[in-house]
Amino acid sequence: MLTIYGRSGPACHGVSRRRMLEAGGAGLLGLSLGNVLSAEAAAPPGKVRARSVIFLFLFGGPSQFETFDMKPDAPTTIRGPFRPIPCKTPDLRICEHLPRLAALSDRYTVIRSMTHDFNDHSGGGHYIQTGRRWHVPIGGGFSPTPKDWPSVGSVVEYVTQRQPDGLKRELPAYAVVPNTLGRLQESGQYPRPGEHAGWLGKQYNPLTTTVDKRNLEDNPYWRDCTDEELTYQIAGQASRKEIRLDRIRDRRSLLEQFDAARTGLDGDPLVAGYERLRQRALAMVASEKTRRALDVKSEPAALRDRYGRHLFGQSTLVARRLVEAGVRFVTVHYDACDGYSWDSHVHSDDVKSHLLPTFDQACGTLIADLDDRGMLNDTLVVAIGEMGRTPKPTARWGRNHWSTLFPALLAGGGVRRGALYGRSDENGEYVAENPVTPEDLAATLYYALGIDPELEVLDAQARPVRLVEGGHPVMDLFGS
Repeated sequence: MLTIYGRSGPACHGVSRRRMLEAGGAGLLGLSLGNVLSAEAAAPPGKVRARSVIFLFLFGGPSQFETFDMKPDAPTTIRGPFRPIPCKTPDLRICEHLPRLAALSDRYTVIRSMTHDFNDHSGGGHYIQTGRRWHVPIGGGFSPTPKDWPSVGSVVEYVTQRQPDGLKRELPAYAVVPNTLGRLQESGQYPRPGEHAGWLGKQYNPLTTTVDKRNLEDNPYWRDCTDEELTYQIAGQASRKEIRLDRIRDRRSLLEQFDAARTGLDGDPLVAGYERLRQRALAMVASEKTRRALDVKSEPAALRDRYGRHLFGQSTLVARRLVEAGVRFVTVHYDACDGYSWDSHVHSDDVKSHLLPTFDQACGTLIADLDDRGMLNDTLVVAIGEMGRTPKPTARWGRNHWSTLFPALLAGGGVRRGALYGRSDENGEYVAENPVTPEDLAATLYYALGIDPELEVLDAQARPVRLVEGGHPVMDLFGS
């Protein structure tokens, strides 16, 4: 989110001065220093394979049996109601309801051996997006906490802010569209962990947009959206009515009055750091570059039709626009507006009629569009859920939670084309070859982005901790 806070803890120049700055900043722009200046500086980047990442997060857990790891030879009680179709990748068993992705399977790699043991949506979502286990036990909660681990995107923001002129960027390094995860779930009372900066500090949270739905029963992911609905307003800075620049200037005036009241602190490095972050936040709000990047309506109508006029398709197109403008990490959430969606316990009807077609349209078009623009080589696309589904179905071919095995699609960013990595057993229950954990996935993303997975940052207790513990980049995913 654009509002920027600091995490709790002692500051190197005294607690009372820090708290005074927090009290002033939080009431005006939500901006404070936190431990920006006390955190360890980021290590110089290594070889960069991916300039940007587009992370398509399919919340709820798509079934391996109904997507990229079908088991047509398994017993009838397991294999499911759908059938595989021909594609350009030998041995890839891809679902008949993913025809676009089947037609361009020679442009991406499928991991068939993702696995972890946190069989819970919130905890699994945190695990996948951070590479670290959630501190809340299964059943102990579902919402973000200040103790959460920072997402990969937040670490990208952290590293970017520490590079020369990192705080002068008009756009952030990390963004989330169309909403923070959980905002459209029923009455919006179910925010989910994983996308945030956690203990690293809210100044590294994503710039997050908002797009409303029509009513509690509405699912904009499953229908065409009007241009009036696709606002992509910056969360925390606008409601349904657009914020005008004169209001931003008024807010700047209030901040300047606050600045005048603390002239006795001029020259203090904490004050200088506060000023840099304040100016960056204001620049992003008022930036014409930000407005243009979020304006999906400026795209050609034919291309918008190819992505799909539904919320997932248009948000995926916005993600392409953001990375084109210079954002390094964009997460696109496919949320569970109806409380189920990819979490298909009851039946597979919605999987067939809504979920697979909208995902196929948006993801397939994104890969082709990036390739056509010459952007796929340095843009890594990841499509993944937080878990898979059980081999044993319900009466109407729904399936329950199964984090032990699930697939992921990776395209671009130096990833091999038309390949498979890992293998599941004959009944789609367990990994048979080359398991990939969330730790491995996080390390792979950092590696692709030129960030050392062994980089250490200071936690909330000012202790150095490694970004990834126990995971390693999956080098076989990449070409020479």
